[in-house]
Formats: sequence, C-alpha cells, structure tokens
Amino acid sequence: MAQDRHLAPVPSEGGPPTPSPKVLRDVMSHFATGITVLTAGGEHCNGMTANAFSSVSLDPPMVLCCVARTAHMHETILRTRHFGVNVLSADQEHIARYFASRDRPRGIAQFATVEWFPGRHTGSPLLKGSLAWLECELAEVYHGGDHSIFLGTVLDAAKRNGDALLFFGGGFHQGLPSPHSA
Repeated sequence: MAQDRHLAPVPSEGGPPTPSPKVLRDVMSHFATGITVLTAGGEHCNGMTANAFSSVSLDPPMVLCCVARTAHMHETILRTRHFGVNVLSADQEHIARYFASRDRPRGIAQFATVEWFPGRHTGSPLLKGSLAWLECELAEVYHGGDHSIFLGTVLDAAKRNGDALLFFGGGFHQGLPSPHSA
C-alpha cells in the first residue's frame, strides 16, 4: 500500500520532528467539518467564523470551540464569559465568508447586514437561517498552543431542518441534510 508522505518534519527540542504548520493545515484539510459563527453580545458584541467546534458532553450539556489567541473573539469570550454558536446551513456560505473577513466592521455594526435575534440567556446574536443555535456560558479555558479551548455549558439550543455547510479541502461545500429531515 503506497503512502503519500510529503511531510516536511520540523525538529522540536527534545522530541521527534513535527509537521510544519503548512503541512498540518494541508493534512487537516482532509477532515470535513461543519461551519459555525461564534457570537457574543452586549458591550463587546462580536462574531467570528469557526470550524473548530465540537460537542463534549450531554449531561451536563457542554461544547467546545477553539479560538486563536490573536482573534478579537478570544478577548470577547474572556470578557463576556459567554458565547453563541450558529451552525450554518448550506445557503449561508456568504455569511461564513463575511464573518471570516478582517474587513468587516467591529462591534454591533458587523451584524447590520445579517438577520439575527438576541439569545434569550446571553444576548448573543443568533443568525436567522442557521441549522442550529446554542447559547453557552464559559465554564473553562484551556491552553492549546496558539489557540484557547473554550469549554461552554449549554444554556439553550434549537435546530431546524436543512442542508449543512461544510469545509473540506480548503473550500466550502454543501453537505448532508439534517438528520431526521425526511
């Protein structure tokens, strides 16, 4: 069985070589993920496209998201101690691109071009048309290299039927329909 081994090892002190960031990004592009927009409301209102999101526990209900320490959202979550998660539908690629752009306005102004409503527990903007929404209270923060891992206790959650927006191979794709949508 042939292997595609184009790893450019980067030596690490005291341990085996590790893949370079470029190689790791390329390898990870082969893992399909859903696309979310993380949001926070209030005085530090903010939004950010993210695909590093996962369910952690059903009892108690907990999720995690990973945010670069250099992102505006990082400081926002630390200050507000809450966040919203919007799981994007297949027709929301424009929203994913918008909240990934560094050129969008800051604060509440960045939500002027999208339809949203405030979450009833946190006030986090929840985007209309998303497949699912969660409101979370920050429970723990863990160091994860150049990112922080934010563990959130889910305060509220809702869903609707539709097709998912996925990220794979460095691009957006329309994905599978919601479970139980038939």
